[in-house]
Amino acid sequence: MTYLDEILKSRRDTRHFTTDEVPDAVIQKALQAGHLAPSVGLTDATKYYLIKSDEIKKAVKELFLDYDTKAANQTDSAQQKEDYKALKLEAIQEAPLGLVICYDRSVLNDFTIGTVGSNEAIKFSSVCAAQNIWLSLTEQGYSMGWISILNYYQFKQLLGLPEHIEPLGYFCVGKPATDYDNQPMLQKLNWKQKSKAPFVEEILVPVNYPESLRVTKQTQTESRSIKDALQHKIDHKTKPLGSLGILEKLAQQIGELFQTLEPKIIQPNIVVFAADHGIAVHGVSAYPQDVTRQMVTNFLEGGAAINVFCKQNNIKLSIVDAGVNYDFPPNANLTTTKIAKGTQSFLHGPAMSASELRLCFSKGAEVVDAIAKTGSNCIGFGEMGIGNTSTASVLMSIITNIPLQDCVGLGTGVSDEKLIQKQKILQAAVDNYSGPEELEEKLAYFGGFEIIQMASGMLAAHENNMLILVDGFICSVAFLIAHQKNPEISKNAIFCHCSAEQAHVKLLDYLGVQPVLQLGLRLGEGTGCAIAFPIIQSAMAFLNEMASFETAGVNNK
Repeated sequence: MTYLDEILKSRRDTRHFTTDEVPDAVIQKALQAGHLAPSVGLTDATKYYLIKSDEIKKAVKELFLDYDTKAANQTDSAQQKEDYKALKLEAIQEAPLGLVICYDRSVLNDFTIGTVGSNEAIKFSSVCAAQNIWLSLTEQGYSMGWISILNYYQFKQLLGLPEHIEPLGYFCVGKPATDYDNQPMLQKLNWKQKSKAPFVEEILVPVNYPESLRVTKQTQTESRSIKDALQHKIDHKTKPLGSLGILEKLAQQIGELFQTLEPKIIQPNIVVFAADHGIAVHGVSAYPQDVTRQMVTNFLEGGAAINVFCKQNNIKLSIVDAGVNYDFPPNANLTTTKIAKGTQSFLHGPAMSASELRLCFSKGAEVVDAIAKTGSNCIGFGEMGIGNTSTASVLMSIITNIPLQDCVGLGTGVSDEKLIQKQKILQAAVDNYSGPEELEEKLAYFGGFEIIQMASGMLAAHENNMLILVDGFICSVAFLIAHQKNPEISKNAIFCHCSAEQAHVKLLDYLGVQPVLQLGLRLGEGTGCAIAFPIIQSAMAFLNEMASFETAGVNNK
């Protein structure tokens, strides 16, 4: 064991290599060591790809340099930026061998022991393999350097990796040119000191799940005086009674919510929750599942419709990865509340576990609570997730008891033939359900990560007395779930438009609400919220700024 201790202590994340070639016997022995690592459910999900081509190394180096610049720009000060640039963080072209260690997500298409709690166990197995390889190379007098500052999507494209193969990163392999004075390189270069001992703490008692996350508190009874005062103020503006239509109703609602005769919206924020759905693998959408990942990237790069409309109306946009089937590179503009890489298909089993459902309610609330702490009093909800109209349709049907065929629509635009297929698949899923009738069990069985997190976020917005802007069909289903838990939430909500999705009008009728707009929208993303926002501002503008009959000297008879 003494020799093993020495190997563990001498293992380094190496960035400086000699030009010596790595013998085939050395790499084969190291890869065999990786193969001996723990593998969840004996899946053999770890895959290895060797890179010797100078052309590929150069292309990978260019990917690194692009993201290395972004990383440098995220430093806290000019000095830290210079210190960062001085670090040697890669040796992609200098190292004689490149190794790409990957995990194969397709093994999750079948039942895999050890992944019921988290699909991430597949990745963890590959990390164990990487460590074994590192130790084996160290024992043989060689070493490895892990490069993760890359755009992983572009990296996969460059290597021609299939969609289901996910890389841990690019590993430089070779004979080390230095031992960094027997210290970790970043410590040697004074970037950061590694703690001398690991953090260890014994947990003595379980923490009970907070009751406050299951049941939302009731708000205080509304003040009759403010309600009457608002109605009087609205009725005495220089206009015939009721002539501003829905604007008058909006002004009354917002004034009552904020308990003031002069309501103002502060720091409006639209939050787009994104996640993937297992039911999508059955062809219920017109688009492949990878579009979820592509659109989240588009949101982050500012190219989507919601980006345009938020910019137009000076609304802050927040993007949340609630469970996209992809590992996004670190991005300051992306909030991660990922439960797993998409739900399971609910055709023959539950979409998520009870614990995952609880996590959704917890994490969705955390997102909105954080926004409320910035001073925002208005939050809009949007979504992105291939397959989520199918999930929303089933949830609407089982909660409202409206027949499923009346709840299923075209979604992203499937053909009439595909619509019939979609209806049959979803009906089969509902027929296959034999679980309890309680709402929580059904939400776990048929739910989507982003839909449940939106419902939780809406409940948190109600707790924070925020104005809630509800987008289209899927967001309205999230509101339906929140409404089941606390009907008082209706006082906070404005339904921004009636979607072209056929079930939306039925759901709005069920909730007894009137949408602001009817424009034939069916895009999602929260676009309806952003487009309706100027109308909501108009409601407050007339309430706060329009003259009354008395102040204007106009006869109201």
